[in-house]
Amino acid sequence: MYTNTGSFRRVAAVHDISGFGRCSLTVIIPSLSVMGVQVCPVPTAVLSTHTGGLGEVAIRDLTDYILPALNHYKALDLSFDAVYTGFLGSQTQIGHCLEFFQAFPDSLKVVDPVMGDHGKAYRTCGKELQAGMAKLVSAADIITPNLTEACILLNQSFEFSSLTHSQAKSMLARLSETGPSKVIITGVQLATGEMANIGYDRNAGAYWYVPCDYVPVSYPGTGDIYASVLVGGLLTGDSLSIAMGRATSFVELAIKTTFSYGTDPRYGVMLESALPWLTHKEIIKNFEIL
Repeated sequence: MYTNTGSFRRVAAVHDISGFGRCSLTVIIPSLSVMGVQVCPVPTAVLSTHTGGLGEVAIRDLTDYILPALNHYKALDLSFDAVYTGFLGSQTQIGHCLEFFQAFPDSLKVVDPVMGDHGKAYRTCGKELQAGMAKLVSAADIITPNLTEACILLNQSFEFSSLTHSQAKSMLARLSETGPSKVIITGVQLATGEMANIGYDRNAGAYWYVPCDYVPVSYPGTGDIYASVLVGGLLTGDSLSIAMGRATSFVELAIKTTFSYGTDPRYGVMLESALPWLTHKEIIKNFEIL
């Protein structure tokens, strides 16, 4: 189990990279770097753009790169404070991520289980891949699904327009029972009418939520940014609730900034304008007990 020592921070980020559209490694690297965390990217695929409405994508699969990279890092006797995984395109890639986890047992193991949104699994995420992701989640210390992905992991239908506090706590606890000691579910509408990110720390027995303003537009990459800032916060001394607050505030800032300019949502958030905020290390106290 990972323990924060406050010393040098280095993350192995096992994600795809999209050249245009501000998502995956193109937002993960700057977000963590500006927080003082070194990112060692392990790309699973290279895409010309993300797959959200920008035409025919040029793609190169890099599955055969992942294990050689791992073996080189082991030969160099490198260590990582965290191994952080995102979108994975096959059972083979999931297996390679498990090998990363096994190779660095003292690292914080973070899984963003990218499988679907808006109540549906992505067309590339069939039952076999869902089962593999559940296995990866069981080996993680912390997971950051959205509500759709939480339902997939719990093998339950997506039938919620909103969650009561009791329902939210039940979902968080049941996800934690599958393995991870810390669980975040992003983009939840609570029965109170609030939009929020909700979290559970099993070791502390604590449930949290961080309210956020609703903006009527969806941008790619915001989940990647949220999880990256969360990881950066945890690695640099934040408690879970403070890290959740920091990540929520930053994503909200990036979304509102972008929305105010009216740019094409497919191009992602204006991360470059928002990044300086992450250099301010004040305590963020926008979290509430769930």
